[in-house]
Amino acid sequence: MRDHPFNPCVVVPVYNHEGAIGAVTSRLLAHGLHCVLVDDGSTAACARVLDDIAAAEPARVTLVRLAVNGGKGAAVMAGIARATALGYSHVLQIDADGQHDTADVPRFLEQGRAQPDAVICGCPVYDDSVPKARLYGRYATHVWVWINTLSFDIRDSMCGFRVYPVAAINALTARTRLGRRMNFDTDVLVRLYWRGVRIVNLPTRVRYPEDGVSHFLVWRDNVLISAMHTALFFGMLPRIPLLLARKWRRK
Repeated sequence: MRDHPFNPCVVVPVYNHEGAIGAVTSRLLAHGLHCVLVDDGSTAACARVLDDIAAAEPARVTLVRLAVNGGKGAAVMAGIARATALGYSHVLQIDADGQHDTADVPRFLEQGRAQPDAVICGCPVYDDSVPKARLYGRYATHVWVWINTLSFDIRDSMCGFRVYPVAAINALTARTRLGRRMNFDTDVLVRLYWRGVRIVNLPTRVRYPEDGVSHFLVWRDNVLISAMHTALFFGMLPRIPLLLARKWRRK
């Protein structure tokens, strides 16, 4: 780890987003951040685009390539592992499809610098492009997260725009196997919360998406998410005294 207490980079999990990733990377590089792009077993067309981006910016872009698609969580964790090896203290995670507003990157980094032990978590403000089924479906997860943390401290656990302290993530993954696919974002946030990591909710605009590519598979991912909520619920039960004590200390 470098001596600087807040030394962030960006991790972007990429799976067949060749139509959007070039523009997303350009906007991120404009903020002066090193970008770790993780190719999560993409097709040859996307792989070529990623190769071109990395070749054009060898000092500012690191390309991590996974031979087989492992899912969003697996890609993010591979990116965090590379960020750790490169000496970064914090990782800004953002999606590859252009749905997140990169103009908000300075706001996320400002909060991360001010509160380096916290997770800065995006709280989506949607425009009319959001599919209503996706919007309403998120509320089931919100309710389960509120139950599994006995709090409303996590306002939206599914937004993939956030800043992690690398040390907290590595301490968690050393002891816990996290969801590897679309269940990752919620799983990691709840488990970090259980470990006492503070969550800072930051509103950010979200639109759906530039290249029209969604990798949410309704049956598979809903089964994985349901299994995750069940595991988190039974993991929450022995933690009830600790979670309640934390609430009382804040009063």
